Amino acid sequence: MTDEINDENQTPAPDQAEAVNDAPAPDGDEPAARIAALEEQLAAAQQERLYALADTQNVRRRLEKELADARAYAATGFARDILSVADNLTRALEAIPADQRAVEPMKSLVAGIEATGKELESVFRNNGIEKLVSLGEQLDPNRHQAMVEIPTTDAEPGIIVQEMQAGYMIKDRLLRPALVGVAKAG
Repeated sequence: MTDEINDENQTPAPDQAEAVNDAPAPDGDEPAARIAALEEQLAAAQQERLYALADTQNVRRRLEKELADARAYAATGFARDILSVADNLTRALEAIPADQRAVEPMKSLVAGIEATGKELESVFRNNGIEKLVSLGEQLDPNRHQAMVEIPTTDAEPGIIVQEMQAGYMIKDRLLRPALVGVAKAG
């Protein structure tokens, strides 16, 4: 007589006793209270799930941004090092007197240095490295480093009148500030 419910005492069969023991006995408001508690637990679990999804999405976005930055600015260290090569090429051209540039042996040398400089500028452009234009601009401490103040009446105070070393940007970041001379009231 151990069907699903014993006829004598109206209790569940032993194999169903575990399932029934987990649930509280139905006494008036207790099922409604249990449903309310379960709904609160469900709402809390859904909220935790939403927070976990948002956190995962934020981590993914942050990693994507870091990866994009790493790709965009990976060459920063190398670019800083190669800027001295560009500076030396410019100095080499400036060191050759104008009257010597037309002489045949020097003419080939000048052409070679100029071609190398143009190729270097092209490589810089292809990698997002741009030379700053400084002469005639207002001093910007985020892009320029003032080395001297030059008394003059030709320019307003704070205007760059001399560039000692070119500045460069890589994408939207400063790679190297321009070293400049700034006009001072004469």
